[in-house]
Amino acid sequence: MGLVSSLGNITQFRSNTPLTDDQIHRVAPSVYADAPHESRSERYQAIPTSVVLDALRNEGFYPFFAAQTAVRKESKRDHTKHMLRLRHASQINHKEANEIILLNSHDGTSSYQMLAGMFRFVCANGMVCGNTVGDIRVRHQGKGDIVGDVIQGAYTVKEAFELIENERDTMRSVQVPPAAQVALAKTFLDYKHSDPMRPAPIEPEQLLRARRHEDKGDDLWATTNRIQENAMKGGLRGRNAKGRTTRTREVKGIDNDVKLNKALWQMSLKMADILKG
Repeated sequence: MGLVSSLGNITQFRSNTPLTDDQIHRVAPSVYADAPHESRSERYQAIPTSVVLDALRNEGFYPFFAAQTAVRKESKRDHTKHMLRLRHASQINHKEANEIILLNSHDGTSSYQMLAGMFRFVCANGMVCGNTVGDIRVRHQGKGDIVGDVIQGAYTVKEAFELIENERDTMRSVQVPPAAQVALAKTFLDYKHSDPMRPAPIEPEQLLRARRHEDKGDDLWATTNRIQENAMKGGLRGRNAKGRTTRTREVKGIDNDVKLNKALWQMSLKMADILKG
């Protein structure tokens, strides 16, 4: 079972079973580009995402999510920024699964990036782990076997999973007083709405409301996931700077998705250090 959706500037496909090449190609054709966009210079080296995808499939990692940004120029559709999220076959039926997140483009809008992530099946919304864990970047320019460097980087991200699981277990072991929960939610809300001319339309407490029974609790892991889901999925009623009733929007763009998830993970780890200290 899969779900294809268009969210403004991004088209995505999420499935409960591994995506086939045909399914990925429907929403993210740039994954299969084997040459750069015509606007790139001779120094630019294409890093085909499909090559890395095949290598990771051989290692037991399969894609369950694909996304690609929208383009104004149709000529860039087969080269624009895209994202794949892969998890290991051994974790398909777990409540949580480690993920390798691939980001790439072939039109100069992005370097090749690989990050470690964690997917919670209860809310179907993946978290991206902090920017100090398994974050690999490879430029499209340089000498040597760039594609080989990318594939090796994927194995480096795999090695980060143990640290990620330890950080998650630490969050589960830390109880967060109500005032500290509000402080964490406010810190994230201020980060997300950093423009002073466009303040947050909601209160921090709204990010702490559980959407399901499984997310209730005062441990840091439950608190972080409530904040993450409410912030990413949107739909919260509030008031804008002019006092008009509004609802928060779902986070749609690939870059914003990664940026916000990484920031929240780091904020939560800092909160753990404070509460344990």
